[in-house]
Amino acid sequence: MKYNALFLVFLCASLSAQITCNPKDRLLFQQKIEALEQVKAHSFGDTLVQVGKTFLGTPYVEKTLEIGDTETLVINLRGLDCTTYVENVLAFSTLLRDGNTDFDAFAETLKTIRYRNATLNGYSSRLHYFTEWIRNNNEKGFVKDISADLGGVELQKPINFMGTHRELYPFLKDDDNYQKILETEKALAKQTLCILPQDQIKAVEEKINNGDIIALATSIKGLDVTHTGVAIRRPNGRIHLLHASSSGQVTITEEPLADYLKKIKNNIGIIVARPL
Repeated sequence: MKYNALFLVFLCASLSAQITCNPKDRLLFQQKIEALEQVKAHSFGDTLVQVGKTFLGTPYVEKTLEIGDTETLVINLRGLDCTTYVENVLAFSTLLRDGNTDFDAFAETLKTIRYRNATLNGYSSRLHYFTEWIRNNNEKGFVKDISADLGGVELQKPINFMGTHRELYPFLKDDDNYQKILETEKALAKQTLCILPQDQIKAVEEKINNGDIIALATSIKGLDVTHTGVAIRRPNGRIHLLHASSSGQVTITEEPLADYLKKIKNNIGIIVARPL
């Protein structure tokens, strides 16, 4: 999918920042809100699953947020990567919970979820590493990391993949952006990770709820997470993954999560964040 002149930049006074958004996405937002107003869920987690399923078939698009020369709040409902999928599902679910159907409120919620301490202040303010995404959204009251409660084990690991692979990130050509990312990674180095090992997932999956956010931890040097999605309990009673798959679109894994992970190279387990 190519991004071109169809993308317009709207100034939103409530955000005090620019939004990059296609008019088609504003229309899709309204259509989705109208459809979601009929959602009746027993829990917030069930709401996330129902919202997540409305994106089934939406194309997977890499580097969805890497647009333009400066960081803006990108709103794209027509193509998603794994992280923007989770962010959009959480933002829509939050609006439904609060009874809010306003586009500006959606944009504000998305900004709050996506950026450190809810402040969009350049490329480095985005929560690039998903473990920091979880911690920061824990502090903001969106999620709670329950990995330790499930039997997760602590792991000390330097998180510096962006800093050591500068050439992979166009925005890091800018020296200021690069130095700020290095500062973020230095702070992350002081944090430990809590990971539920791959071989222990099946034994505790009854404790994983519909709508829990699942992050796939990796052994890749310098990296914390390679993928993320939403837990969904299927009729067989097993937990599967509802996610924007790099294989092409938003889908549900055919196999239970515990079996699906065994086929992913370098996977060492999961981190589980429960939406609040």
